[in-house]
Amino acid sequence: MSDRLPVRTKLMYGAGDIGFSLTSTIIGAWFLRYLTDVVGLSPFLAAVPILVGKTWDYINDPLIGHLSDRMRSRWGRRRPFLLFGALPYGLAFVLLWIKPPLESTTALVIYYCVAYIIYELAATLVYMPYFALTPELTGDYDERTALTSYRMFFSIFASILAFVVPEIIIGSFDPEHAARVRLMAIIFAALSVAPLWITFAGTRERKEFMHLKQPGLREGLAAAIKNRPFMFGTGLFLLTWVAVDILQTSLTYFITYVVGREPDTPIIMGVIFITAIFTLPLWERLSRRWGKPKTYIVGIAFWAVVQLVLITLNASTAFALILFISVLAGIGVGAAHVLPWSIIPDAIEWGEWQTGERHEGMFYSLITLAKKITASIAVPIVGVVLGFTGYDSALPSQPAEAITGIRILTGPIPAVLLVGGIIFAIVYPLDKEKFSQIRKELQARRKAAGRQS
Repeated sequence: MSDRLPVRTKLMYGAGDIGFSLTSTIIGAWFLRYLTDVVGLSPFLAAVPILVGKTWDYINDPLIGHLSDRMRSRWGRRRPFLLFGALPYGLAFVLLWIKPPLESTTALVIYYCVAYIIYELAATLVYMPYFALTPELTGDYDERTALTSYRMFFSIFASILAFVVPEIIIGSFDPEHAARVRLMAIIFAALSVAPLWITFAGTRERKEFMHLKQPGLREGLAAAIKNRPFMFGTGLFLLTWVAVDILQTSLTYFITYVVGREPDTPIIMGVIFITAIFTLPLWERLSRRWGKPKTYIVGIAFWAVVQLVLITLNASTAFALILFISVLAGIGVGAAHVLPWSIIPDAIEWGEWQTGERHEGMFYSLITLAKKITASIAVPIVGVVLGFTGYDSALPSQPAEAITGIRILTGPIPAVLLVGGIIFAIVYPLDKEKFSQIRKELQARRKAAGRQS
């Protein structure tokens, strides 16, 4: 099987990310707002279901990642999860956006905790095997970046829809619009399920990996911990995406209350993500020329500076200037979408080189688990900061302390996290030349063992 993938395969694989991007972006951008402004929970209580649901994944993610590593079927190791898990995933998403007829605040919190747990379980059953397909479709260093760029095109496009369309369907986030919220959830659930079946139909797994020894859970965990590129890549990935998590949640508050442009939220979000889409080929070309870590450093440093500039905006800032800074932010968002995801797969070959086993499912499960552990703290921090600074959705305007809290959440905190990611990129131990050497040695081993790559 060739390492060069046809455009058709890249498109049909990349399309699968539409669903994950739609649901995760909608939850990140709107779920806390939904719980505070539509359901009527305080920011403190609204943070509880997010914390509980993501904490559940401490167990959920490694088990499903390990299960997908051990799966053997006529469809491969990963693709059966896409075929059979897509529909439950869509139904679980709808549960999050139903406002049950419960008078008790405690009962409401319990409902959303349970709904979040069900959603995370159903989502993990499909997205973990999907992510693990990347290193199995191609082993080429640059082709993986290209494959990730295709995936991120669909991801960012879906993010645009997720930021723009829900507010158009719902209107304002008011208690009387609960039925519109439910309609929005049903529409996006349907849009999230179909792409997974497209990926199932349009990809094929490498047969040689089907014959590898089924790894044990303990061996998979040990292999990940001993894998230096994986550990550094995970640190880089985490810090980048925790910054994204915080921004997804805080940015709508920033647009509404700091710059006073709530009606223009779809336009501002659209500018950011459309710009990100157009920069994907740029980051891919720079990655081929400079290598992935150096390109990451340049792109993320640029974005961190933009976030610090962003918080200087206020209600008197000209709309043209807001859009210009949104374009600059979109350039950094493009780098954040492509580069961390393209760095991670290269650790798979390093691990096989060390142990003779491949642990794609386990590795990707640990990445997403670590992200969720930090997100289970980071995202509720938004609710906590809003609560401590006096945010009250019932007020026509927010107090100065709440505005300051929103500024901090939008600028300094993400910038510090991004700088942390840059530090991990500086010390990342696997460059393009070393990776090529490892691949040659692995191909020689497989040939000697009668397994052509």
